[in-house]
Amino acid sequence: MSDLGAGFGYLMKGQRWVAQHGRWFGFGLLPGLVTLVVYAGALIGLGYGADDFVGWATPFADDWSSPWQGLLRTGLTALVFVFGLFLAVITFTAVTLLVGQPFYESLSEEVDRSEGGEVPESGLPLWRELWISARDSLRILLRVALYGIILFGCGFIPVVGQTVVPAIGFCVSGYFLAEELTAVALQRRGMVLRDRLVLLRGRRMLALGFGVPLVLAFLIPFVAVFLMPGAVAGATLLARDLVDPDAAADPGPGPGTADSGDVPPAPRAWSA
Repeated sequence: MSDLGAGFGYLMKGQRWVAQHGRWFGFGLLPGLVTLVVYAGALIGLGYGADDFVGWATPFADDWSSPWQGLLRTGLTALVFVFGLFLAVITFTAVTLLVGQPFYESLSEEVDRSEGGEVPESGLPLWRELWISARDSLRILLRVALYGIILFGCGFIPVVGQTVVPAIGFCVSGYFLAEELTAVALQRRGMVLRDRLVLLRGRRMLALGFGVPLVLAFLIPFVAVFLMPGAVAGATLLARDLVDPDAAADPGPGPGTADSGDVPPAPRAWSA
């Protein structure tokens, strides 16, 4: 199987895992529901204001004749909204993971437990986990913003800007979305951001196969919330393969398999 297909396979395996462990699915929904309310308002505001922003940013087109003015501004308005969605997908995951850090840590550990083998724990207090997640998310967002600025500039190129550029944007979003989600499991394994990026860079197509379909699915309202628990589960399975392909390919029975459907424990109370 190609890496693209394998990456998509991990996404599906994660969704199946939470479907078979329904209480963990409900447990993982809570952070996404909170974040969704905030992001829905922001995207609605962008939808209403994008055309005004484009009109303000393109005064040189005020005297253009029809249909050129309309084509330019309609294309740029669509590009602005796509750029907003591009950022929303990345930041939604980062913010949801930050809000739900204890929830997703517990879910990821349960996936490891059900698959057998070692169940790593970071051993860090909650405040330290949150600080590391926020810092790493900010670093990722800066990278995404840099790509976004470049892609936004390329959006002014006729035809290419309205076809190729959005496609590249989805690939960039998918790659960094895969990084954000696998970080839950990889941080527990002691991997810092730089090492995680090197790891994913070596399996770029695998990361794209996992992240790009998720980005596309996240464009459908409310879907992101319901896919997040399975995305974290799938990313944990993916992380196991990235770190130790042999262990992931032939998992043992695992000490938590028999009662993994039990009511999930409350998030760990970390000491400072």
